[in-house]
Amino acid sequence: MNNKVLVAMSGGVDSAAAALLIKSLGYDTAGITMKLFSEEETVTDINSNLTNGDIEDAKKISQKLEIPHFVVSFGDSFRICVINKFISDYENGATPNPCVECNKHIKFGKLLEAATGMGYDRIATGHYAVTEQTPSGRYIIKKASDKSKDQSYVLWSLTQDVLSRVILPLGKYKKSEIRELAAKYCFDNAYKSDSQDICFIPDGDYASFIRNHSSFELPKASFIDTDGNFLGENDGIIKYTIGQRKGLGIALGKPMFVKCKDPVSNTVTLCEDSELYSRELTASRINFIACDDMYSPTRVQAKIRYKHEPADATVIQTAPDKFKLRFDEPQRAIAKGQSVVLYDGDVLVGGGIID
Repeated sequence: MNNKVLVAMSGGVDSAAAALLIKSLGYDTAGITMKLFSEEETVTDINSNLTNGDIEDAKKISQKLEIPHFVVSFGDSFRICVINKFISDYENGATPNPCVECNKHIKFGKLLEAATGMGYDRIATGHYAVTEQTPSGRYIIKKASDKSKDQSYVLWSLTQDVLSRVILPLGKYKKSEIRELAAKYCFDNAYKSDSQDICFIPDGDYASFIRNHSSFELPKASFIDTDGNFLGENDGIIKYTIGQRKGLGIALGKPMFVKCKDPVSNTVTLCEDSELYSRELTASRINFIACDDMYSPTRVQAKIRYKHEPADATVIQTAPDKFKLRFDEPQRAIAKGQSVVLYDGDVLVGGGIID
């Protein structure tokens, strides 16, 4: 590999610090900002010199670091691989995580392809996670030192080929140290707020987004109980999340929660909290990082959501693209479409999409 690294720069403090650290390590460094989506203008896969505040912030940091800065547009790819998948999953009763799809197809897919075409063999990002190469030559991902910021959960789909060309310089730092580093170098974004929402739905109203960006009609649906009894009407299955209690708009005399959604019967099943717990799940679209396969029962710790505390479980691969997981203790609100991510201590073993 050559000594050239292209750093994905979003305009935030993390990616700015990543660029600083990569340059300080002696790499021939450049920054690149991806234009993916805008409500105001159509973004395509053709670099059309579009700009916004985040791009300008990234340019300023690049100028301060005296490194080249590029802008690339992946709007068509982002729409197909991330937005359309997000909408389709909700229409089919699932609860997707678009960051997982974006990382797989865009940040570590299209961007890595673009970097190679520009003569950069590697890319770096501001993700809080650690990559290492083991003595056997295998690349692995570990949790970040700052467990409150760890982002290894959304990186489970990365392949060995991708990991061999990725650098994650922030993994051994705490967020407070990154802000201090940015302030030391007088970066204007040193204390810029972190993004909290889905990037293409900043107001969090995903139901309205789906209505505005698809032909999907949001028909009224039915609330039912676990015995199939009709409880009342609701505003449509996409407006509800597994485990949800607030905002149901129905009074039943006791706390009730969303257990599951069925787009075929157009129903949302409600249950009591105790009925939300289950021990087993199956997952598809699986990928293993720390090993090639897991056809023998293996002990792991598993996360069923980004903020979920890892729970002890046993996993066994049942097909080339499937595994079955059984938790030691029942877990609450396992949701179809979310990622289940497997760990061995701090090492990310792999993951899949919950069926």
